[in-house]
Amino acid sequence: GEKPYKCQDCGKCFTASSFSVSHKRFHTEEKPYKCMACRKSLITSSMLYQHKWIHTGEIYKCNEFGKCFSNSDSLFSHKRIHTGEKRHKCAECEKCFINSSSLTSHKRIHTG
Repeated sequence: GEKPYKCQDCGKCFTASSFSVSHKRFHTEEKPYKCMACRKSLITSSMLYQHKWIHTGEIYKCNEFGKCFSNSDSLFSHKRIHTGEKRHKCAECEKCFINSSSLTSHKRIHTG
């Protein structure tokens, strides 16, 4: 898809301006999300959500990416990003996708 939002610091492009804003924090080191349990500050709300699992329960962590998941199924699904495995195939055009939500979004191009 089209990625019209470009980071002025590194040139990385994004599909939505909200992703661009979150990404800029990596360059500015702005960390507006704070864990109330340990006071650690994080860059995005999703990073804070993942971090909270340290305090609340078992963590399933991706060794390549460092991303954490609440269950093994989610971690297994995420790992397909690294392997390139695409198990979800469009019946209309046979294009393949890593996860079912991407396939569902794609199917809309066939239905108008």
